[in-house]
Amino acid sequence: MTRTVWRIDRAGSLDRLRRQDEALPPPGPGEARVRVEAVGLNFADVFACLGLYSATPKGSFVPGLEFAGTVEALGPPGAASTPAPAVCEGDAVFGMTRFGAYATALNAPARLLGRIPAGWTAADAAAFPVQGLTAWYGLVELARVARGEVVLLQSAAGGVGLLALTILRSLGATVVCVVGRETKRRFLISERGVAPDLVLVRDRRRFGDELDGALSAAGADGFDVVFDAVAGPFLEPAFARLRPRGRLVVYGAADFMPRGRRRADPRLLLKYLRRPTIDPLSLMTANRSVMGFNLIWLWNQAHRLPEAYAALERVCTEPPVVGRRFPFDEAPAAMAWLKSGESMGKVVLEV
Repeated sequence: MTRTVWRIDRAGSLDRLRRQDEALPPPGPGEARVRVEAVGLNFADVFACLGLYSATPKGSFVPGLEFAGTVEALGPPGAASTPAPAVCEGDAVFGMTRFGAYATALNAPARLLGRIPAGWTAADAAAFPVQGLTAWYGLVELARVARGEVVLLQSAAGGVGLLALTILRSLGATVVCVVGRETKRRFLISERGVAPDLVLVRDRRRFGDELDGALSAAGADGFDVVFDAVAGPFLEPAFARLRPRGRLVVYGAADFMPRGRRRADPRLLLKYLRRPTIDPLSLMTANRSVMGFNLIWLWNQAHRLPEAYAALERVCTEPPVVGRRFPFDEAPAAMAWLKSGESMGKVVLEV
């Protein structure tokens, strides 16, 4: 069959992204062919196309890490040791792929697909797997947030942030939210019920003072966990306010996003040279931990995906927030909108 994809011939510039038609082979052993109806966008897509993502494929590739659609066909059975697929032809499913989601159809391991929950649209489902698993793994499996702990949540109005807020509330944590714009602060207060004193619009010049004010409002003398996808100059003030046994979890570096459409940006070199550094020996004295992860790790432990999906669905019973939808043909515009920092919730392409 023939499908349409957005393909980049090599990383380095968003201007190299091209829409084209190409052949898709039949699904292989243990695979399912999915007719894609929605694609979730991630900062990793932009960083990969710019060549700033450690897992960027060499040469030509199709970006995209998550999708939702309908199973059109199943390939032959996989190896005897491979579990039978839990989906059938005609099922509405969502899933993750290590690149390749900016497509109208794709082949994916059938056992790693999840059924779309009742009442969710394809766009809702495409907004779920990467953000949900990022928040779950970082907060539950790495940070092991406990009831009553105080958590600083960066980018709280983004796709990961909103799902992280749901997870943290289910765990009984007190959450201090940080956003980049006043509109996002108002959204969290009015639509997510966050107390005004616990939502900060980050300011590079006085971020430490902002954190102190929020801690005072929360009746706390420090954070137990910092969940950070921004890094840059905001990392060290947050780290300095960790309690003993506090955990800093870093899963992104949005502060390093270039302003233009190309990787070459002199400001990035300056930011890199000024990047925060933490002395490992000081961690023993302060009794703090620093952890980082990239969701690509899941591809080495993909057998854990179905269990993680099930745990997430028990907590995140409402559909994720889809902040803006773009037609599939407008993928470059959607990536530019995501890159701008204006988005709230998830940005989704609809086929």
